[in-house]
Amino acid sequence: MSLFSSLPTTMNSNGPLQEHGKRRVAYYYDSNIGNYYYGQGHVMKPHRIRMTHHLVLNYGLYRHLEIFRPFPASFEDMTRFHSDEYMTFLKSANPDNLKSFNKQMLKFNVGEDCPLFDGLYEFCQLSSGGSLAAATKLNKQKVDIAINWMGGLHHAKKSEASGFCYTNDIVLGILELLKYHKRVLYVDIDVHHGDGVEEAFYTTDRVMTVSFHKYGDFFPGTGDLKDIGAGKGKLYSVNVPLRDGITDASYQSIFKPVMAKVMERFDPCAVVLQCGADSLNGDRLGPFNLTLKGHGECARFFRSYNVPLMMLGGGGYTPRNVARCWTYETSVAVDKEVPNELPYNDYFEYFGPRYLLHIDAANTANENNADMLDKLQADVIANLEKLAFVPSVQMRPIPDDALSGMNDDSLLLDHANPDRLLPSAVTDRMVQHEGDFYDGERVGDDRRNESDAKRAAEHDENSVEEKRHRMEVSDVHYFYQYLNLSFFSEELSSAVLYQHLTHRLNLDK
Repeated sequence: MSLFSSLPTTMNSNGPLQEHGKRRVAYYYDSNIGNYYYGQGHVMKPHRIRMTHHLVLNYGLYRHLEIFRPFPASFEDMTRFHSDEYMTFLKSANPDNLKSFNKQMLKFNVGEDCPLFDGLYEFCQLSSGGSLAAATKLNKQKVDIAINWMGGLHHAKKSEASGFCYTNDIVLGILELLKYHKRVLYVDIDVHHGDGVEEAFYTTDRVMTVSFHKYGDFFPGTGDLKDIGAGKGKLYSVNVPLRDGITDASYQSIFKPVMAKVMERFDPCAVVLQCGADSLNGDRLGPFNLTLKGHGECARFFRSYNVPLMMLGGGGYTPRNVARCWTYETSVAVDKEVPNELPYNDYFEYFGPRYLLHIDAANTANENNADMLDKLQADVIANLEKLAFVPSVQMRPIPDDALSGMNDDSLLLDHANPDRLLPSAVTDRMVQHEGDFYDGERVGDDRRNESDAKRAAEHDENSVEEKRHRMEVSDVHYFYQYLNLSFFSEELSSAVLYQHLTHRLNLDK
């Protein structure tokens, strides 16, 4: 990062100027993440991350991303926050031996909301590994923005599962960021309060946690305006409790002033944004009324500050809308417009009947009136004004990185065989240059899908129907021709039929 990396985008009287440099964006994904299954009837579907990935690929956004498959977090990595006893339980227990862990399941709150499913420990390793790898990339100044949609599991506690979350990858990622950054800001736009992260940093002034959430007779029941931290961390926990039905305009009317004041008073060296998609309209659990544009505006706000940014997943229980949301926010991260018409992909039918990226707001009542939001904003900002100064940190040696297996990227390229295609581990992290005008330079290039894939798919379907119709008409015509030739010898009729069948087979190919 340069000396000016923490300054916001240059402004003039007409608003922010266009940025002068291209942001480097890392994207972490493991294809196995979609295979894990919480159980029949459970609202948490890890498959939504695979749906997101397919949209990112078919929109062509991967050309602007450095794509990495993260190393699974080790037992030692995860016990930097979680207790040894808790992690040993997650590693040892499985559906086949759960009867021998009845006491531990009760103790660690594993059961109904947080079921013990097959591959649970590996699932936690992938989620945590992605956030640790993203933090390490930011620490090494290899990228400006790091994305891990597999992470964002903000309810997990030190020795307890909670709210579908088992290991708190956010806390692990922030602890890694604190090795290189004096102050880290955590912002949570999930509909549920980010209680696990707030609890972890409740007594420190090096991490400020800010949560915008539904409050009142709603899980987890924490996040009151009066919860502001304790000890050295007093005033460094900020909670913005909201009511049902909040719209894009209402949300941004309080989000931007509060966050602008936070950036001014806390001056973070890095930002972690939890992009829980259950605050969208139409979620199975969330009562908010946000659209993708209102939700994505939060990511755009932090992108404008040029501070190292980690973007994580989180809640979201209508999978098609989760995929839409995180794809859109990936496009915000790389600053690329994507068309509203969805590209054809493996899960295209999930997005019917409209097959569009953006969703409309519902016609529901907004219980967050202007007076209530003004008072809430004034109370929050009054607490922020009490912060006397930006906290400083004593200098000390930088600890070792969590993922020591992350070798120098150049080694793979140096040892690649020049007479063969580069391995995917190298090509996936290559960002396509804007000056490349040729299609199909990479294997599997799908640029034709980028602008209007739905229409292209419809055209292909129409072409198939036309081809089938022509074949049927030709079959009838040839049948009558055969009847007219029936007075010839049997050998001639067989030859005609053989020619006809050969012609049909060639057409089908």
